[in-house]
Amino acid sequence: MIRAELAGELAPELVTAKTVLEFSAGEYRVLYAGEIHDRGSMRVVSATEPRQAVLHGILGPNAGRTIPCIFQLMGDRLRINYGLDGGRPTEFRGAADGSRYLAIYRRIAAD
Repeated sequence: MIRAELAGELAPELVTAKTVLEFSAGEYRVLYAGEIHDRGSMRVVSATEPRQAVLHGILGPNAGRTIPCIFQLMGDRLRINYGLDGGRPTEFRGAADGSRYLAIYRRIAAD
């Protein structure tokens, strides 16, 4: 993760530097300092721009939650806007009320 914003506040660099998002065969995992912090399933529901996906949390703070999101992949950058309130975002902007979590990730080579 290289940048994240919630309710108009940027995540501290210490947090972004230690957060990694992994995708594998319809699943996602969020690691913080190498430990799994959040895990669940992911399904892409629209390939038209902005692309849409739905996350279903299984483990961690999002267990039992359904989170719709929009995403955009450009080169080695992945931009995701998560609808934390259960509503799908329509643009890549945060929300003052904390209902949107906007994050930007940089692709790293797999071992």
